[in-house]
Amino acid sequence: MAGYVSEAVIRRLPGYYRHLKELEAEGVRQISSQELGERMKLTASQIRQDINCFGGFGRQGYGYSVPELREHIGKILGIDQTHRMVIIGAGNIGRAVALSDSFPANGFQTMALFDTDPKKIGASIGAHQVQDMATIASFLAAHAVDIAVLAVPVAIAQQVVETLTANGVNAIWNFAPVDLKLPAGATAVNVHLEEGLEILSFKMKAKGE
Repeated sequence: MAGYVSEAVIRRLPGYYRHLKELEAEGVRQISSQELGERMKLTASQIRQDINCFGGFGRQGYGYSVPELREHIGKILGIDQTHRMVIIGAGNIGRAVALSDSFPANGFQTMALFDTDPKKIGASIGAHQVQDMATIASFLAAHAVDIAVLAVPVAIAQQVVETLTANGVNAIWNFAPVDLKLPAGATAVNVHLEEGLEILSFKMKAKGE
C-alpha cells in the first residue's frame, strides 16, 4: 500500500467498494473514471487521483475492471479477511448491529454481546445471548477480538473503553456521543447520530434562506 493517504480519500473508499459491488451485481465488467465519477458524484480526475494513491489499476482507453478494482479496494480496506467483534450495549443500536446482515457479509463477525442491565443479560439477540459485562475480561482472555462496538451511555463510555483496551481490543466503533481518550496504539471511529441530524438541519435551513 502507498504511504500517507489523506483522511478524505480513506472516507471515500467504502463508497467505491459499495458502488463497485453494485456494478458487479448488475453485470458491469468495466467502467471508465468518467462513468464511475458520474455515478458517485465525483470528477473523473478525483476518481483517478484517489485510486492512484494505491497503485495504477486502470488501463488507458479501457478504464477499470470492475471485479479487479472491487477486489483491490476490498484488500485495501481489509475486508478480504474476517474481523471479530464484540458489541458492548444491548440496546437499540447494539441490537441493530447484531442483527444486520451486511456486517457478516463484509467479514465483520459478531462474537458476543455484553450489557450491565440484569433485564437484558441472558436475552437472545439473533444467534447470541447477551452476556454480563462483568465477564468481559475473561471473555477477551479466551477469544481473539479485533473490534468493539461501543453502544453505551456517555457516563460509562470512557470506563468501558479503558477496560477494552486494557484487555487488548484497540479498535473502537463508538456510538456514544463523547470524545474518547485512547491509549497509544488504539483507534476509534465515532458515529454521533445527533450530529448527522444537526448537519442535515443546517443544510435544510441554508436552502430555505
